[in-house]
This record gives sequence, C-alpha cells and structure tokens, in this order.
Amino acid sequence: MSQQVRGVVVTAKDAPAEVTTIVIPDPGPGEAVVKIQACGVCHTDLHYKQGGIGDEFPYLLGHEAAGIVESVGEGVSEVGVGDFVVLNWRAVCGQCRACRRGRPQYCFDTHNARQKMTLEDGTELSPALGIGAFAEKTLVAAGQCTKVDPGVSPAVAGLLGCGVMAGIGAAINTGQVGRGDSVAVIGCGGVGGAAITGSRLAGAARIIAVDIDDNKLQTARALGATHTVNSRKQDAVEAIRELTGGNGADVVVEAVGRPETYEQAFYARDLAGTVVLVGVPTPDMRVELPLLDVFGRGGALKSSWYGDCLPSRDFPMLIDLHQQGRLDLGAFVTETVGLGDIEKAFARMHDGDVLRSVVVL
Repeated sequence: MSQQVRGVVVTAKDAPAEVTTIVIPDPGPGEAVVKIQACGVCHTDLHYKQGGIGDEFPYLLGHEAAGIVESVGEGVSEVGVGDFVVLNWRAVCGQCRACRRGRPQYCFDTHNARQKMTLEDGTELSPALGIGAFAEKTLVAAGQCTKVDPGVSPAVAGLLGCGVMAGIGAAINTGQVGRGDSVAVIGCGGVGGAAITGSRLAGAARIIAVDIDDNKLQTARALGATHTVNSRKQDAVEAIRELTGGNGADVVVEAVGRPETYEQAFYARDLAGTVVLVGVPTPDMRVELPLLDVFGRGGALKSSWYGDCLPSRDFPMLIDLHQQGRLDLGAFVTETVGLGDIEKAFARMHDGDVLRSVVVL
C-alpha cells in the first residue's frame, strides 16, 4: 500500500521550495523504500530549483542522504529491511561495456527506481539525481543503497552520498594524488574542502588552498591545507608557482566550475601535471585555450563525475577511516536543520557561510 509522507518540492523554476505531502508507492522489483534520517543540502539541489539542470518540474529535492531500508521489492538481495544505508545516484548495471571491462565506476547505464513518486493529486515528481531525499521516506533502486556500519551518525554518513565523496574521489581516484605530491585546490567549499582532505589522506606533501574568502581558507587549513592563497589579493597562478619552486602543482583540482578558474588550474599545474574538473559548470560556459599550450604542457585534463567512485567499495572504506579517527567527516557539518529550513539553508550556502547544512529527520 502506498504511503503519504512529507517532502520538499519545487514546482517551477525559482519557485520557493515548500514542504508538502508526497505519495510513496510500495517498492516494485529491484526497488527499495528508505526512511530518511539525514540529508545534506547540496548546490546540486539549488541548481535543480533554479532550472540549471532541467525543466522536469516538479522536483523532489535532496539526494545526499542516509537512512534505514524500510521495505524492498522482488528480487532485491543486496540490502534488506533494517539495513543502514547511504544513498548514491549511480546504481551500476553490471552489464554495460564499462562494467564488463571491470570498470563499474564508469557504468554507462546507471539506473533509478522505475516507479514514480507523486503529489497527492497524482502529479509525477522528478526526484533529484533519482533520489529525492528531502523527505521522510523515498523510493530508489535497490542498487542506490550502499550498506555501511550503523554505528556512524546519519548526518555524517549521508555526506558521502555526493559532495564529500566527489571531492575526496577527485583527489584520490581521478587525480591519483600520491605520496609527496603537490596539490592545489581552487574553490574551498564543501567539495573543494573534501579534495583537500582526500589529498591529505593520499599523503600529499604540499596542499595549496585557493579561494576568495578568508573564512573558507581558514577552514581549509583545518581540513589539511598546508598553504592558502586569497585570489582576490594575489594572482592564483603566480602564487601556486611560487609555492612549488616555480614549477606548478602536480595536481590541480578545480572545484568551482567556471572558465576563469579552469584556466587558472590549467596554467597552475606543473609540466605533465594533471587538472581535475569537479566543479559543475552551466551549459553555456566555454573554455578557450591555445591548442599549442595544451600540447606543449603534456599531462592530463580530466573531469571527475562523482569522484569516479564505486559506492560499494568507497563508502564503507571511508566510513571505516572516519571511525578510526583518520577522516573527520563531522568537520563538514556546519549546522543541522529541519525540512522547513531548506530556503534558509540555500541562502547560507549561496553566501558561503557553510560547508554543509544537514537536514535531520
């Protein structure tokens, strides 16, 4: 039997996010209903609200979440009722050419629940990233549920569902930061801060945080940055080169998603260095670089989608590191809020006042 629960919906571009009643169907084959315990407020949710991702309104917002599996549909074996899970937006298919080649983190046919959640009048909802977790319960594909140790706080565990995993993975998985490397991270919000943390975990010798906000730079220090650069006050490329013996960084993570900062990242890397784009650009943005410079500098220009993570591998590992005291996921939680506080949380995020606001249910 379907259930009625509260959820945060935006009905049109730039309309206010509002708490309303939504209908959750029973899980069908390969699906699960999850009782949400916590969900981070991510920039991607704001992009949905602003129409920057699509126009399939109304959207059920929220995707960076953890909770308890309440029920499962036919054929589900990877999780069961009562399991504590982190939700992910890349449930791998196991059958596409990437999966068959042993690279499921690049799965080309990830999937979501087939059934639709709706408003009370039957209007179908588009769940953010196939999840829709600003809700008391949500319906997902069972493969979007990654079982982790239930001893960890839901407010902390849920962060792995998007931003923190994206940043850590951009450094470790995509950038392949190694022991003794120099790393620069441009943009020190939640994702950039996680890239700093990931670089520290990987053993980077020098981690340079770049931002225009001194408060974010101070937080970056606490997360593991060895040096900071306020790019309002000094040229970021020159500063990074000066801090790396005139060479540039081995890996530069661009966590803003703008042409200007991408160009900074390109010229701030060492010869044969790596640029990793993890900041999300808008569809209209373009980058123009001299092709000779692309050729002459060598190295790699990479994009990192979800930190090139494999949730079944990476989520439990990072939870273990957190519980061992080697990864302070709690440092990313600036505040906890309720379902009715989403608009205020968006405003604080837009103003750069938080790493993460987390909705706790």
